[in-house]
Amino acid sequence: MQALEQTWRWYGPNDPVSLTDIRQTGATGIVTALHHIPNGEIWPVADITERKVMIEAAGLRWSVVESIPVHEDIKRASGNYQNYIANYQQSIRNLASCGITIVTYNFMPILDWSRTHLNQRMPDGSTGLLFDRTAFAAFELYLLQRPAAYDTYNPDEQEAAKTYLDGLDTVAREGLVRNIIAGLPGGTTDSVPNLDHFRSLLASYDEISAQTLRANLVHFLKAIVPVAAEVGVKLAIHPDDPPYPLLGLPRVVSTAADVAHLFQSVDDPANGLCFCTGSFGVRADNDLPQMIADFGDRIHFAHLRATKRDAAGNFFEADHLDGDVDMYAVMKTLLHSADQQGVAIPFRPDHGHKMLDDLTKTRTNPGYSAIGRLRGLAELRGLMMGILRSNTS
Repeated sequence: MQALEQTWRWYGPNDPVSLTDIRQTGATGIVTALHHIPNGEIWPVADITERKVMIEAAGLRWSVVESIPVHEDIKRASGNYQNYIANYQQSIRNLASCGITIVTYNFMPILDWSRTHLNQRMPDGSTGLLFDRTAFAAFELYLLQRPAAYDTYNPDEQEAAKTYLDGLDTVAREGLVRNIIAGLPGGTTDSVPNLDHFRSLLASYDEISAQTLRANLVHFLKAIVPVAAEVGVKLAIHPDDPPYPLLGLPRVVSTAADVAHLFQSVDDPANGLCFCTGSFGVRADNDLPQMIADFGDRIHFAHLRATKRDAAGNFFEADHLDGDVDMYAVMKTLLHSADQQGVAIPFRPDHGHKMLDDLTKTRTNPGYSAIGRLRGLAELRGLMMGILRSNTS
């Protein structure tokens, strides 16, 4: 049976986790992007080559691009979107010319991900990411003051959100805003974002329904998939995080039906999926092993993490082998898919807890400190090797 390729996300030269650190984790592949290139611009061959040489000098290889950001104009089919699509096509060609052939992207409006707490204390003393629905409602209703949000929450939820907000001082309120808007592409938790600017971004989607966004995604795919197929690149769309509408914004890559629609609309092996167990796993109606079995020939990359949800709509990042994700069944089915494809599908541990020495470091990327992901990679590697060995015994 074909093993999976073990990779690690690296945010580039400014990442507090260095390539030297990553080499010691057992990962062989790097997942990274050219974050200094503004969204919508072409990735030059010179910049791609410089990054690739840097990675290879550390004894690793650039396995996956995560991500080439999709400009908001493309998602809205507005402004200069056709020019941005042409730039995207050229970036794919440039990556292929440098031997980099898996490109991950997402089609989430405005926010790449959303959490309310980035350092939630876990029972073992480590910290992790949490989405608290009441805290999010407090932000949306009373800090952002989005009028339509009152249609999203019932009166009891509105009252609970008000009570929650009343219990926060100014610093805590600013922290909540920072945490939620950290999901903006290029967003950070270093300063309090401009809520007026954020409101204007949301307003630009007022006329964009889920049906419209889905159509815009298909239009985008019809433009870039043939280019990817021509140059031997595999595209891997990341699902919505979390996998349901937020802030009145539509989501169109949240369920098996969503994925099936995309593959039926643009039926080409180059049109593939980044299978994120954490994102899909937040929805109880997503059967992850069955989804892998159904879409296995289109899964070009995997994010393996486990989330734990509750009936109130909250969820947190659990340890990689805990939570609501049946990681044994996921890994077993994913290995079967890799065997069917005849390739070592790359995977990476995702959203590890902050633990041990990382708890005292002055700077870490939320969910991407070193030691928690090292624990996750070790657990996943052990699980993979156990399945592989049992399959040959």
